[in-house]
Amino acid sequence: MTVKAMTSEQLTKKIINKEPLFLLDVRNESDVQDWKIEGEAIEYVNVPYFELLDGVEDMVENVPADRDVLVVCAKEGSSIMVAEMLSEAGRTVHYLQGGMKAWSEHIEPVKIGDLTGGGELYQFVRMGKGCLSYMIMSNGEAAIVDAARMTDVYIHFAKKHGVTVAHVFDTHLHADHISGGKKLAEQTGAVYWLPPKDAEDVTFDYKRLEEGQRMTIGAATIDIHPLYSPGHTIGSTSFIVNDQYLLSGDILFVDSIGRPDLAGMAEDWVGDLRETLYKRYTALSKDLIVLPAHFMIMEEVNEDGSVWKELGVLFEENHGLNIEDEDVFRQMVTQDLPAQPNAYQDIRQTNMGKLNPDDETQREMEIGPNRCAIR
Repeated sequence: MTVKAMTSEQLTKKIINKEPLFLLDVRNESDVQDWKIEGEAIEYVNVPYFELLDGVEDMVENVPADRDVLVVCAKEGSSIMVAEMLSEAGRTVHYLQGGMKAWSEHIEPVKIGDLTGGGELYQFVRMGKGCLSYMIMSNGEAAIVDAARMTDVYIHFAKKHGVTVAHVFDTHLHADHISGGKKLAEQTGAVYWLPPKDAEDVTFDYKRLEEGQRMTIGAATIDIHPLYSPGHTIGSTSFIVNDQYLLSGDILFVDSIGRPDLAGMAEDWVGDLRETLYKRYTALSKDLIVLPAHFMIMEEVNEDGSVWKELGVLFEENHGLNIEDEDVFRQMVTQDLPAQPNAYQDIRQTNMGKLNPDDETQREMEIGPNRCAIR
């Protein structure tokens, strides 16, 4: 038997469709504990590669013959070797093409809905990293929000739909992934917008994204007034699109809220975070569909692979929105926080234009899950 590659796109579709999958991860246990592939229908087993160097005879009986089997490693080399050994032992096996590095970079477009003023809104789901970005399209134009560094996916998607990218926005200065915003604007000739309070130390030109502005994309209006929404960063800005959608950046997620500590300013920004969530957001329509910039757990992913929930539902279900005591809230968001994102200080510096790492270094900087939420 020969082993076949499974692409990250094929794996994403299997996870969304909840197709049964036996996943053998041959990375070291510490790497698996930090970050792994998750899905409702995945049976997950970790056996480090070095334990299989003498053969797979001791474990082959535990590898099912009645469902797809996928072997995963960091870059694919070790998974190919293990997959070949399992194949020789009589199992039909795939390996993940490009390994976890490829899984981290794959982006899947999902249509969220039509805009009342004409147009469409798409969410770009980076399943392996938990990052979410957006394209708003109307009458031949497009705006992109919180683009990943893999900009080709947006360019190809825009071309496929016959739209020109006119505006590129970042809701804030990102710390968990390298923004593709500036690069994408340069590639497409679009205007690049940043909140000025997050951009005081950037080394490049940008357009100031401030309250009171109103922008039109074809027939679709992006109204950013009055959604200056600090807390995750001091400049964090949310967008309301056509009175239908709330793009919340890293302030509010489906299952959690944003952390204020990634610029070392947790004590200073916790008050801003509470005011945004408990005052600015409570004044908005509860019918708005909240579209965050990240998700943390697979339970946040809907049946079609999208990530969203109505604002009114989040006020009922999201624990971070239901802490009456300010001292309790302050303690929750400043103490006992989860581990910080991998290389987050270098990522911030890169997003400011102060560092210019090569492509491979950028991949290494981003390896691992996003950690922008308080859980």
